Amino acid sequence: MKILIQNGRVMDPATGRDELADIAIAAGRIIAIGNVAPDFHPNRTLNATGCVGAPGLVDLAVRLREPGQEHAAMLESEMAAAVAGGVTSLVCPPDTDPVLDEPGLVDMLKFRAEKLHQARVFPLGALTRGLKGEELTEMAELTESGCIGFGQAEVPIVNVQVLQRALQYAATFGYTVWLRPQDFWLGKGVAASGPLATRMGLAGIPVMAETIALHTLFELLRSVHGKGSEARVHLCRISSAAGLALVRQAKAEGLPVSCDASVHNLHLTDVDIGYYDSRLRLQPPVRQQRDRDALRAGLADGTIDALVSDHNPVDADAKVLPFAEAEPGATAVELLLGLACKWAQQDGLGLMQALTVLTTGPQAVLGNSLGTLQHSVGQLSVGGQADLCIFDPNASWRVEPAALRSQGKHTPFEGHEMPVRVRATLVGGQVAHEAARTDAAHALA
Repeated sequence: MKILIQNGRVMDPATGRDELADIAIAAGRIIAIGNVAPDFHPNRTLNATGCVGAPGLVDLAVRLREPGQEHAAMLESEMAAAVAGGVTSLVCPPDTDPVLDEPGLVDMLKFRAEKLHQARVFPLGALTRGLKGEELTEMAELTESGCIGFGQAEVPIVNVQVLQRALQYAATFGYTVWLRPQDFWLGKGVAASGPLATRMGLAGIPVMAETIALHTLFELLRSVHGKGSEARVHLCRISSAAGLALVRQAKAEGLPVSCDASVHNLHLTDVDIGYYDSRLRLQPPVRQQRDRDALRAGLADGTIDALVSDHNPVDADAKVLPFAEAEPGATAVELLLGLACKWAQQDGLGLMQALTVLTTGPQAVLGNSLGTLQHSVGQLSVGGQADLCIFDPNASWRVEPAALRSQGKHTPFEGHEMPVRVRATLVGGQVAHEAARTDAAHALA
């Protein structure tokens, strides 16, 4: 299949490219950006006039809910949601049912995902068996099956000695450990600690639940740092100003850490909970305005490496409950690009900055774990895989749950205006998503 994308504005943060250019694709790869050969005869031409052609987005936190949680979502629906949002590569946490702690389970997930021919799935393996925080998994075998790192999802390791051994083992073999910093005992609440949680009678999660976990983790990292091997740690969904300050300090010190933040914490605060709106029941919780503002600044200055959707579809029966009883989570992968662009607009940043935290930033986090895809994911390169997101930067749309592809329909952004719209998503040179022609005047020809 030969495809020609014509008349679009090509933007690639990896190279700084920002120009009007055609893109030629053949055999699943980009063969030209601009200067398309006259003898190139495409099977299909996409007219991208008025649209931006960018690298496919990379989302580091997408729960697909399979295996084991099909009542909340199916692999087909969540993969369709991903490409509808322009996401061509995604990382899924290991807290499936059963947990991704055996190579066979990872093989099955990757096989099913590849059969759908949509987004690329990069699984995280469980750091400990059953996520119980007691016995380390066979990381080498899980890596051979395709795991790009190891984490605990939302389950903190209580035994610090186990965490130390995990970091030592990961350092020996060059694996990346993905952890959400939260103290097990202090993190048992349902909302961010503060005046609002107190007035509402909601059990609070204090900022120190995050900072204590970070202090512990950084001390353990120092114990293995600079001894011939390094344990790279990716910190998932930093949520507080104090936590971000510790990450900034650790980076300045030279510790091998990276971090991401969720779109929810970037745009929302605890005030948005309103009258016990369970759509705001999230992990980590949305915090006060000073925390939100610090995250926005940290994303702009590069302390935060990537913005993630933290896509976590929840079944209606588990969500429409009193706030404290509702299952945490929200659907967001289809909103990732729009919310990144909204942040950039509101903070006076350019479109290139919004794309950076969705492409080159997360690609750098994944690094050499991508293998042969390292020079294709999150960037546009001649000879690389043709993963692209084509979007209209001037087409706004309103978030309506019924129109979302995800099986999970609950989002705190319901009714919000998104400032850009994805028109087409290509994965490996195939059109994985295309907006309906009746969707808007600028649907691709």
